[in-house]
Amino acid sequence: MINRCGWCGTDPLYLKYHDHEWGVPVDDDRRLFEFLILEGAQAGLSWLTIFKKRENYRHALHRFDPQKIAGYSSTDVQRLLANPGIVRNRLKIESTIKNAQGILAIREEFGTFASFIWRYVDHQPRQNAWRSPVKLPARTALSDTMSKDLKKRGFNFVGSTICYAFMQAVGLVNDHVVGCFRFNEIKKASESGYGA
Repeated sequence: MINRCGWCGTDPLYLKYHDHEWGVPVDDDRRLFEFLILEGAQAGLSWLTIFKKRENYRHALHRFDPQKIAGYSSTDVQRLLANPGIVRNRLKIESTIKNAQGILAIREEFGTFASFIWRYVDHQPRQNAWRSPVKLPARTALSDTMSKDLKKRGFNFVGSTICYAFMQAVGLVNDHVVGCFRFNEIKKASESGYGA
């Protein structure tokens, strides 16, 4: 029997996400943007609910191309509000556009969004060693800082809890529990550093 983090349950989609994506360091701007938007869309909902809509989001949002999304008009907002395949929340949709504009501004300053994000961990994934999923924090001082920085830059739906979930998803931190089969795999793969 394979030991996994308890949060992933038995849903095949969730198991696949846990086994192949969660905690794997990401340094691609588009994928980082995708996770940031999906984590924000999840606010008040379950991650599995959002994850099941992921392909719909990719189709509706030009595969998370921040350049295209930053130029969305009120017509695009109406198009998205009418799309049953995504969360039809005006504030979340408008924040997606605003956050895409924020990504472009960050690229002007840092070259890539990845460079900006990975500097929070000195371009080296943090290796935690939680023995129980109940010990995992919902936020940390680092996610507090990231949240404040992003908000200052005009981002929305980037509270500290969302930022920490984002950090876990894209591998800035390895929060697989020690007994999970992915813990050592992620740790070993992360030794070279990412986003540098």
